[in-house]
Amino acid sequence: MSATTTSHHRSAAAQGAATGLVVFAAVMLFIGGVLDIFRGIMAIANDDVFVTTPQYVFRFDITGWGWIHLVLGALAVVVSLGLFTAATWARVVGVGLAGLLIIANFLDLPYYPVWSIILIALYAFIIWALCVVRRDTPA
Repeated sequence: MSATTTSHHRSAAAQGAATGLVVFAAVMLFIGGVLDIFRGIMAIANDDVFVTTPQYVFRFDITGWGWIHLVLGALAVVVSLGLFTAATWARVVGVGLAGLLIIANFLDLPYYPVWSIILIALYAFIIWALCVVRRDTPA
């Protein structure tokens, strides 16, 4: 028996769109990471800026949330730089990190509800953009 290989030929437009999605996801992950870094610094430096909800089920210390956002934001920036080099590890880690950022923003809803919802939508789009592109598509 001989092994057969199947080659998939994609049009230039499809490859361009796929490349554009990865680059857009990388840029959005970078921007979201920087904003999360600033959000973390703001919470660590002066947690009086945040409004606390005393009856919230997932109540955490604001300074603790600041450190969580700072670390996740820094990781997002590093992973976004890896996405610009078309590294497979960056796509895999990017999907997982965007998922963690969705969870962190969900748990952070009572402190900044509108901003958290915007970031949840942004990170959901990043997950979609990183998952829809084939593995062999370079950025």
